[in-house]
Amino acid sequence: MKICYTLIISFVILTSCKEKVKKVSQKPNIVFILTDDQTYSSIHALGNDEIITPAMDKLAETGTTFTHAYNMGSWSGAVCTASRTMFNSGRFVWRANKFRQNWLKNDSINKTWAKLLQASGYETYMTGKWHIDAPAQKVFNHTKNIRPGMPNDAWDHAKMVAKFDSLSKVPNGNSADIMPKGYNRPLSSNDTSWSAYDKNNGGFWKGGKHWSEVLKDDALEFIDSAKTKDTPFFMYLAFNAPHDPRQAPKEYLEMYPLENLTIPKSFLPENPYRHEIGNGDNLRDEALAPFPRTEYAVKVHKQEYYASITHVDAQIGAILDALKKSGKMDNTYIIFTADHGLAMGRTGFLGKQNLYDHSIRPPLMIVGPTISKNKRIDEDVYLQDVMATALEIGGVPKPTYVEFKSFLDLAEGRSEKSHYKEIYGAYLNLQRMIRKDGYKLLVYPEANKVLLYNMKNDPEEMIDISDLPENRAMVQSLFEDLLALQKEMDDPLDLTKMFQEIKN
Repeated sequence: MKICYTLIISFVILTSCKEKVKKVSQKPNIVFILTDDQTYSSIHALGNDEIITPAMDKLAETGTTFTHAYNMGSWSGAVCTASRTMFNSGRFVWRANKFRQNWLKNDSINKTWAKLLQASGYETYMTGKWHIDAPAQKVFNHTKNIRPGMPNDAWDHAKMVAKFDSLSKVPNGNSADIMPKGYNRPLSSNDTSWSAYDKNNGGFWKGGKHWSEVLKDDALEFIDSAKTKDTPFFMYLAFNAPHDPRQAPKEYLEMYPLENLTIPKSFLPENPYRHEIGNGDNLRDEALAPFPRTEYAVKVHKQEYYASITHVDAQIGAILDALKKSGKMDNTYIIFTADHGLAMGRTGFLGKQNLYDHSIRPPLMIVGPTISKNKRIDEDVYLQDVMATALEIGGVPKPTYVEFKSFLDLAEGRSEKSHYKEIYGAYLNLQRMIRKDGYKLLVYPEANKVLLYNMKNDPEEMIDISDLPENRAMVQSLFEDLLALQKEMDDPLDLTKMFQEIKN
């Protein structure tokens, strides 16, 4: 009798353990795919007939796309760093800037996105561009080929700061004279100083294989190792592309003959406020092409941009195929986005250090077993909501310090309304933005200028309607809402004096 009782107890314990193991193994996998400098309108399925993006199109077809996902802004010209710090800390922009000081001291590593998932049983993996202050090797279980913001041979920041400092002491100094190879081009149709597929130019070809292809190989290796395990995994796959230097194999450049490329509707040779808003000649992103912009120069950069995106798309396609073949796809959520957008000739800009939609609004897609297919959601979200969303997917309680909000309820159809009444944007102490009820207000304190756009009637943001008498009350109301948002965000910029001047 005693033996029977012992056997029964043992059976119950073993069954209980098996059930627990089964429950853990059923946690969904999470794959986060991040590109760099990719604007919303750079995907075929999202309305761009010029570009070829079959893998990204497939994500849109099999999942849900958020058409209005925004990067909150940046405290530095390296917008990538601010965006990624918000991704991994969960904090709004100005508090993220303060919090990252902890990472510099190797503190608060356990409060990162990956660490929270790891504590809940996830095996975490990262490859590609990191570009934040927390050491990736301490954040993830596994890391491989951790990349900097951009290749050092393409831009050595310390050396360039010293060069610009010296140039400032030279009367009528021209910043174009000190730029590395690949900048201030093309000067004309005869300019052959740069080739995106020439491996001798280094950059993303450094090491012999394009960094996008290296990342794909890394991802495939991890998927192969994970396919026989029951442990749920979190993959953080961060491509450097299509960030400049925008390089790709020759066959990808040949997909985009210059004569087939169009000039953006909002093309301007030069933005009238660029010097007052931190987009002068010494801003690296803007120095890639000569001032004033020409249509030819924009086409050349657009060709390289599209080639880089299509090349990345091919790598993403290979990763998706590997996930499917591994048998893991049915229990995997894929989140695809970029750290921010890019102007690429629109409204007089080439880079992303501005608050126009082309630069703060990247694509955002989510695919998974509970996600609606081929669906578009127009409600406003922040792209950094992905951390809170991933935590909810993984069944991890969201800590109070994670300020961004999960959009899983929207993606699953459990809710139809945005969690935000308005969208806030900031760049240094030189630009502020509020987007609310279909309108966007831009504030340029150094230029003492506000711009108002009707985003429904003027999505390209070409017609400033701030000076129309009938919009005076709206400008004041939006500005007042912006001031309230600034307090909520711990924004260090004081705009109260400018607001009073506008009211009077």
